[in-house]
Amino acid sequence: MPDAHVLLERDGVRLTLDGAVAHITLCNPAKRNAQTPALWRALAEAGRLLPGSVRVAVLRGEGVSFSAGLDRRAFTLEGFDGEPSFLDLARGTEQQLDEAVAGFQEAFTWWRRADLVTVAAVQGHAIGAGFQLALACDMRVCADDVQFAMRETSLGLVPDLTGTKPLVQLVGYGRAIEICLTGRFVRAEEAARCGLANVVVPAAELDGTVADLVAAVLAAPRDAVIETKALLRSALSEPEAAQRAAERAAQGRRLRDLAGAGD
Repeated sequence: MPDAHVLLERDGVRLTLDGAVAHITLCNPAKRNAQTPALWRALAEAGRLLPGSVRVAVLRGEGVSFSAGLDRRAFTLEGFDGEPSFLDLARGTEQQLDEAVAGFQEAFTWWRRADLVTVAAVQGHAIGAGFQLALACDMRVCADDVQFAMRETSLGLVPDLTGTKPLVQLVGYGRAIEICLTGRFVRAEEAARCGLANVVVPAAELDGTVADLVAAVLAAPRDAVIETKALLRSALSEPEAAQRAAERAAQGRRLRDLAGAGD
């Protein structure tokens, strides 16, 4: 990325811009990109910093693992320097705890914005919060060593970083509950078969495959991409008649724009 420049680099997150593509990298490979509240704040800030010219956001993790999940210091009495541990949060009021978790979730929600296409390049472990971060993206390109796992229930917790809805949408309720309640690994072949991975490639080909996918997305007109993403997302919840009406309205906008461009 010779023309890329760094817009943010702190707390294990680096954001670089390369034309219409934003690259968000988890950059603490020594800890397998374990996640902390500070990292979540940095991820949320990365989303806010994206200029309107960005069309695609690519998420990566440096090193052998995409993200090994939550930093276990969250469950110690000491917690993290300068902020409360999860044990401290548990002693607060219900409203305080709800507000804290809502703040954490902001790192995971902006990837679904209609004006962006988001791609996770996933290698090695994507566990717990790492799994949910990959699920936040529109597409997942995976290396053949990928290992997804949802370990929260095994620890007496629940997945609360916005991952439950996309997981069920991708693999179905029966497989989703089995993955969550057992905490087992979902490896590359199964991930491709059940829809968690759009494509699985050898690890050496991961970056090239992502680059090809990004180029293909950028080749389509931006407004058509935005309208199509919105239609596909609404198809998950809208009644059939409402979805047909949304298709007609979107196509009308596209045709009017094309006609105007030809004048």
